[in-house]
Amino acid sequence: MTEDSHFQQLLSTAAAQAQPHRLLFVFAAAELPDHPTPAQREAFLAGRGGALAPLMCVDKGAGELADFAGLAAESKTAGPPWQVVFAAALPGRDGLAPSKAEIDAAIKTMVEAVRLGGVDKYAAFDQDGEPLRLS
Repeated sequence: MTEDSHFQQLLSTAAAQAQPHRLLFVFAAAELPDHPTPAQREAFLAGRGGALAPLMCVDKGAGELADFAGLAAESKTAGPPWQVVFAAALPGRDGLAPSKAEIDAAIKTMVEAVRLGGVDKYAAFDQDGEPLRLS
C-alpha cells in the first residue's frame, strides 16, 4: 500500500475538514447465508460468495490513526478475524465532534447495512488496506 492509498486519502480528507470528524469502521467476514442452496455452499467453500456478517465496530478521531496497518493491528487484538472493513466519516458541527449518541446511531446504521447488503455508500477495504468494490 502506498502513502497515497485510498485509506490514506480517507484519513487526510477527514483530518482536513472544518468540522471535527469521527471515522466509523465495521469489520465483517463472509459466511454462508441461511438455508444455502448446494450451489451457494459449493461457491462459498471455494472461497467465493457468501453473506457478509458484521463482527465488530469502532470509531476513531480523524487524527487517531496514522495508517491502515495501525487499524489492522488493533483489530487483530480486539476481535475475530475479518475479511472486509467498511469505513465512513461522521462530521461534527459547531466545532464539536459528533456525540456518542450520534456515533452509536451511525454505527448501528452501518451494521444493519452490512447485514442487509446495502454497503454501496461505504468505503470498503480488504485486510491489506486495498479498496474493494462490492456488488
